[in-house]
Amino acid sequence: MAQQKDDSHLTEHTIGREELLKGHFLHVVRETVRLPDGGSATREFVLHPGAVAVVPLLDDGRIVLERQYRHATGRVMIEIPAGKLDAGEGALVCGQRELLEETGYVAREWAYAFSMYPTVAYADEVIHIWFARGLEHRGAQLDQGEFLEVITATPEEYLGWCRDGTIVDSKSIAAGLWIQNVLSGSWKLDWQAPSSQP
Repeated sequence: MAQQKDDSHLTEHTIGREELLKGHFLHVVRETVRLPDGGSATREFVLHPGAVAVVPLLDDGRIVLERQYRHATGRVMIEIPAGKLDAGEGALVCGQRELLEETGYVAREWAYAFSMYPTVAYADEVIHIWFARGLEHRGAQLDQGEFLEVITATPEEYLGWCRDGTIVDSKSIAAGLWIQNVLSGSWKLDWQAPSSQP
């Protein structure tokens, strides 16, 4: 890990906040900030509870994916399974819940890989990425109004889709880097069996 540096010459400090929108899912605020040089500016951004995404590995090496329409983009996206953290919910529990709800799978072993901020310029959302293996299919339990198609891809297909623009979702592209390095043996994961299943 990189050595910690003194970032005081870059850091902004909040001196005021105004609520712009509080919706069912998103919360948008405008903050007035004191800049490092003493000046001030405004920053508008989205507050988000965070999310978990899962790279589910089947025993034959294929990866479980989803095709889902994303209204903001106006298109169907291919993505790794993911979902929003509920209040007070741990990342592993959320990953287990979302994997079962969306794909119908439970996993025997889990390994935390990394966390990412997909849109740092205008949202505080953080996505925690986990790998799951030893999958057993029990049947999807989609939320009301949720429509998606579960598909699978070999690692080669997955990485090819990241390369040719078939996969354009940021968390899924970032996960591709980990898939490539984990499967090659360059990066190690700390696999563990969860104490409970959903």
